[in-house]
Amino acid sequence: MPQKPGKIRVGIIGCGKISDAYFTGCRRYPVLEVVACADLDVARAEAKAAAQGIRGCSVDALLAASDIDLVVNLTIPAAHAAVNRAILTAGKHAYSEKPFALNTADGRAVLELARARGLLVGCAPDTFLGGGQQTARAAVDRGLIGRPLSALAFMLSRGHEGWHPSPEFYYKPGAGPMFDMGPYYLTALVNLLGPARSVVSANNQAFSERTITSQPLAGQIIKVEVPTHYSTTVEFASGAVATLIMSFDTPSGPTLPWITLYGSEGTLTIPDPNTFEGDNMFYPPGTTPASIVASIHSNERGRGSGVADMAYSILRPGRPFRASGELAQHVLEIMEAADRASTEGRRILLNTACVQPTVLPANLAPSVLDP
Repeated sequence: MPQKPGKIRVGIIGCGKISDAYFTGCRRYPVLEVVACADLDVARAEAKAAAQGIRGCSVDALLAASDIDLVVNLTIPAAHAAVNRAILTAGKHAYSEKPFALNTADGRAVLELARARGLLVGCAPDTFLGGGQQTARAAVDRGLIGRPLSALAFMLSRGHEGWHPSPEFYYKPGAGPMFDMGPYYLTALVNLLGPARSVVSANNQAFSERTITSQPLAGQIIKVEVPTHYSTTVEFASGAVATLIMSFDTPSGPTLPWITLYGSEGTLTIPDPNTFEGDNMFYPPGTTPASIVASIHSNERGRGSGVADMAYSILRPGRPFRASGELAQHVLEIMEAADRASTEGRRILLNTACVQPTVLPANLAPSVLDP
């Protein structure tokens, strides 16, 4: 079935909780038309499809469908790379939830297959396209803080066993605080500072076992298989240095800013990179009071913005694609390097790089990404 003029037809694989955010977010963009969803549990796909007014089917049927141009991969992290390869092999563009893969070798295979087939591949998070992060990027680009020198980032949590209905995954390979939350913070920092050059890290694990206290699995024991606290320093090619504390071992304590960016002419505190909105605060040198940076970007974006950005680039070959596979692979290597640096006790030089995403034009409507 031929592609509709000005439209990219989307299928979704994986009908878990996050899929609702994608259905809602994709519908904000006229360039996207979600036509089908699939799941290993076909009954779940059909139920989700009925609620959304689209077609539900098996994964194989969705991959074979002639009326789908782009597939959003919302499977579990361990399946991301394999499902992306299947999507590309079926001749469709692939957009994945984070992380891009569990290791850079698998991520590289996905990128090579996409290049060989002339297809695009992209990956969440796309929160850096929201008003909070884009306003920060525009402020940095116009020199509000002068030359960016360093950054501090904090993601402090007790973990998931006290509230999540099925928290075991968060303590297995492919998760932990770095692989679960690191993509949001590292993507935000690459958006602000450009690609990274090297990584050092000291990681540990406070508890080898955790007891689930949330329902319905209260009382079950989780074996912890990954580090649950990271103290990681990333050196960027620009010369800026960022230190990230990513932890599932911090039950309480003072509230710390998500990201603070220090420059030669001032300091910027940046909102939660796991959201699309929030205020940026500018602290000039000396005793001048801090002020909110006026937002010039929409806070109404949501998940699916990266899919829409990919759709624009499919329709306009050569247009830069912001939430690209290359960006996701670079973030994946930073996270992988954090584990290697701690295990090997040395600084890890990175092999990948990426193009710093272009900033969104100011004052766009929330349903578009280009003027």
